[in-house]
Amino acid sequence: MPIGPFKTKPAGPRPLSLALQGGGSHGAFEWGVLDRLLEEDDIEIKAVTAASAGAMNAVCLAQGLLDNGRDGARERLELFWKAVNTAGGRNVFGDTSIWTSAFSGGSDWLKSLPGWRMAETLAMSMSPYEFNPFNLNPLHDVLEDQINFQALREGSPVKLYIAATAVRLSKSKVFRETEVTSKHIMASACLPHLFHAVEIDGEPYWDGGFLANPPLWPLFYDDTPDDILIVTLNPFVRDETPRSPGEIMDRLNEITFNASLASELRAIGFVQKLLDEGLLKDTAKGRYRKMLVHAITADGPLSDLSLSTKFNTEWSFLLDLKERGRTAAQTWLADCGTSIGIKSSVDLKTGFP
Repeated sequence: MPIGPFKTKPAGPRPLSLALQGGGSHGAFEWGVLDRLLEEDDIEIKAVTAASAGAMNAVCLAQGLLDNGRDGARERLELFWKAVNTAGGRNVFGDTSIWTSAFSGGSDWLKSLPGWRMAETLAMSMSPYEFNPFNLNPLHDVLEDQINFQALREGSPVKLYIAATAVRLSKSKVFRETEVTSKHIMASACLPHLFHAVEIDGEPYWDGGFLANPPLWPLFYDDTPDDILIVTLNPFVRDETPRSPGEIMDRLNEITFNASLASELRAIGFVQKLLDEGLLKDTAKGRYRKMLVHAITADGPLSDLSLSTKFNTEWSFLLDLKERGRTAAQTWLADCGTSIGIKSSVDLKTGFP
């Protein structure tokens, strides 16, 4: 039976649910957002729904809170992203961010060369079952080292909703904190052109972002806070029309991974409109909730980054993303923080963002 909204505001910290998008190493932007939010004693994160990189941040947050509260969460997130940097291998020769920006998307000149396009075409024509037959993925070892999944299953301090895409069924699957393992997180982050599908209970799974990036509906049907803060990693708005092959692919990727979130937000906006007009008042019987929606979006903070930078694990780049996230969170707190528990700071009737 669905749970109705909180009837009274708690006397302590204001409860908040987070919705974290996936987006490769750009997930370090969410690290920065979380780092800043955890400094706010009057805000308590009670639930996190997430996909892909967002799911990794979610379990790190839960693990850190379980270990040592807010300080533990901030420390665990930093340790995780440091491990991502080390696992990426680029720090073997020190900080090579200058070369990275030249050759991995900081400049478009390389992607416009015929040789680059031929390499892209060749890469897309190969299956990960061919070029990665042993399904090597260093992130699995990082998660196993950083997260005590048994402890989370037994007593996570926050509710977790981890999205993955059931390949054969073409359905979104949401895993809970009571069942989550490193395998579930890898399923949520499985890009099918890079890694083998992750099989769980006989069903193969791909990246959760294809159908839910992140899923919002679980927050409506569980005993979670009325306030949802959505953190996106893919810009919704671009000022320029993409023209080069690289620009077109980048924008197509953003649109694809924003599509499910945009659809859910439209549905939420429609239901909220019906609730505001009293059209569901007599028939709802607790099935619908008046949710308060907030957002920290990639529009602006991440608009200068291309798709290829989602694979950049340079420490200087990850720290830059973290600082962008902290700045965005600080701006949101200053502009919209007082709306928590009172009203939505996003007008879904006029569009998102």
